[in-house]
Amino acid sequence: MEYIEELFKEMNSRKLILTYQGEFTQEITKSVLTMAERNLESRGEASTVKRKVFNVMVECLQNIVKHSYKGENILDKAIFIIGEDGDTYEIATGNFIKTTEIDSLKNKIEEVNLLDKDGLKSLYKDIIKDKSGLSERGGAGLGLVDMARKSGHKIEFSFKNYDDSHSFFSLKTKITRSK
Repeated sequence: MEYIEELFKEMNSRKLILTYQGEFTQEITKSVLTMAERNLESRGEASTVKRKVFNVMVECLQNIVKHSYKGENILDKAIFIIGEDGDTYEIATGNFIKTTEIDSLKNKIEEVNLLDKDGLKSLYKDIIKDKSGLSERGGAGLGLVDMARKSGHKIEFSFKNYDDSHSFFSLKTKITRSK
């Protein structure tokens, strides 16, 4: 029973607003978005900040639904976290992916992180114009570009080997609360 109190203290000290760990479906995604939106409302957050947070959350959650490993064990679970750190909201996700997908994903994120505001806008337009890079699951990096544009921050990420075929992919981005 002590772990409940320890978990509470840890979440409180890290100023976590909402966490969800488990299976992600469209229905669960809608519920998570609704809870986070209500939480931001109750905090009296500015509408521009709420809109940015909401847009980034949508992209993060869609990435989990579209790109997570689908199976019947821990590998089909993911985590979503939104918290505060000073004057920023932090949105973080974690999910399992096939290790063979790391290089492609890493290259896309690094490309996005190298661009400034104008470069992101240009890349976004290029991806929209050239739909040949889009697959059923997305895949052209449009969501990553949109996250970077909306947040105004670089995307932080890591991959940790889990087994011979899978890795745990962690992603975090920040949204400044006020200027």
